[in-house]
Amino acid sequence: MNHQKSSTHVAAITRASTDSGTDILSEAIGSVRIGRAQACRVRESGSWGMRFPAFAGSGFHILLRGSGWLIPATGRPRALKAGDVVLTPFGAELGFSHAPGLLKDLPTAAAVVSEDRHSPDPADAEFLCGAYWLDHGQVHPYLRALPELLVVSPGHDRALQLRLLADLLAVDVSDTQPGSGATRPALLDLLLTHALRQWLEQNRDAERTEIDDPAIALALREIHSSLHKPWTVQQLGKSVGMSRTAFTKRFTAMVGKPPMTYLTGRRLSHGARLLRETKAPLATIARQVGYSTEFAFGAAFRREYGISPGRFRDLESRRTCGA
Repeated sequence: MNHQKSSTHVAAITRASTDSGTDILSEAIGSVRIGRAQACRVRESGSWGMRFPAFAGSGFHILLRGSGWLIPATGRPRALKAGDVVLTPFGAELGFSHAPGLLKDLPTAAAVVSEDRHSPDPADAEFLCGAYWLDHGQVHPYLRALPELLVVSPGHDRALQLRLLADLLAVDVSDTQPGSGATRPALLDLLLTHALRQWLEQNRDAERTEIDDPAIALALREIHSSLHKPWTVQQLGKSVGMSRTAFTKRFTAMVGKPPMTYLTGRRLSHGARLLRETKAPLATIARQVGYSTEFAFGAAFRREYGISPGRFRDLESRRTCGA
């Protein structure tokens, strides 16, 4: 998906969520929190380079000190300075190096991250890396609609906020005391949210690609606000005064996926959040997200996440308790 098309999809979803009172960014960040929260510090000196393979999830890399180069899979390398944040909204492959080069020439990060990365000795470059790895499900459509790599150079007003959060996460990474299972996801949430917010502010023109299509905006608003309704493509099209065929074609072109695929993803993502954040019975959650029975919800959930709702809730409960 090219950047222009990505921006169109971001704008469409953002506009509809704003109109319906939904905080789409919070929802997107909340959706990846069902993954495993991981973070580490990487220190490098001399001639160095490392490649991070693609993964299922969302993450970031912050250059805490020194300088280096971002090496993307496609496109030109980009110089980085201390304080720069590189976001991977849906886990794209990337690399870093002391000098411009090719991604294929870099060793994988796992092979170069040394055991003394927490050493007090000075290093030429130090990174803080964090990510949510999704064992189940897919990255939220809003994040997948963004460019595969986002570089944020915090302005003066935001630099201090991000630096304080980075310092807290760096301490958390080094801390072996109980409780990191609770604090790390919270810090990852804050860093991802602040960095994404800043990127969106710095790229308002990209987000504001003209989407003068009130029919699709209304359809998205109907979906977001009424997941419980037994929607069909024909009903959605009728609600905005369009034929089934015309509606499907226009919705798919703007949002990036067919109406029912998008609807199902929203339902199951919201269902996963309810499983994680509430103690509501499965039957209640099923009805809230548009399934007539918990069995229908369970079947759809297993197809999307590869695990039953009950098992998913049990694993999330254990993770929250630090297991």
